[in-house]
Amino acid sequence: MVMVTVVTPTYNSADRIAMTIESVRAQTFADWEMIVVDDCSDDGTVDIVDKYAKLDPRVRWIKLEQNGGSAVARNAAIRAAQGRYISFLDSDDRWLPHKLEAQLAFAKEHDAAFVFSAYSRVDETGKNLGIVGVPTQVRYRELLKSCYIGCLTAMYDTQALGKVEMPLIRKRQDFGLWLKLLKKTSVAYGQRDVLATYTVRDGSISADKRSASIFQWKIYREVEKLSLPASCYYFAHYAVRGVLRSRLPAMARKLGVMHKA
Repeated sequence: MVMVTVVTPTYNSADRIAMTIESVRAQTFADWEMIVVDDCSDDGTVDIVDKYAKLDPRVRWIKLEQNGGSAVARNAAIRAAQGRYISFLDSDDRWLPHKLEAQLAFAKEHDAAFVFSAYSRVDETGKNLGIVGVPTQVRYRELLKSCYIGCLTAMYDTQALGKVEMPLIRKRQDFGLWLKLLKKTSVAYGQRDVLATYTVRDGSISADKRSASIFQWKIYREVEKLSLPASCYYFAHYAVRGVLRSRLPAMARKLGVMHKA
């Protein structure tokens, strides 16, 4: 068997971190470690995680000395990881019980160093908001146009790719990591099975979109260091595809920018 490291950043998630940890402890694949990195919470999150660490030695935690954001927290866990595979699960999301078992089998079947899957979306009450499907394969240039990879479903093989960390930006750092990985392996393989549940939290959707757009541009120009024309080209794809998915989903599916699970 091979070990999988579960990377979980957390900040003031005392009301939900137990649910996330329990979804990992319920996995049918048992050879995992979960590294929870607390980003200076002040609500009792660490006490809850510590109780789980004492209950299950596969759960470990790290407390950062100062708040640094998700990228800093995730990178701390990646550096501390002992598993061959690195996977990601944020503190308000959940895995289905067969996630790791199914994903490891899928990676072996495709001889893949980087895999991801479909997932479902729910609101804070647990109401189902639909399934996010994925393409069967994605390459670097295609990913630049639209990020098809949900962080809670991604897994990569450190034996093949090494330990690869996220760029130190406040948002879209997971997208930056996927691009890094796709420079090391030619393709990421998408599994059509739904293996995780993403929680959509209340907030300003328009503000989130503006912020995401800003950091998308930062990825192109500052992280990937694309030329201005190339950045404009990929940003135009990103923007148009986003509009199609939100406003014209039927057309988006027809054009291949949305996928069924």
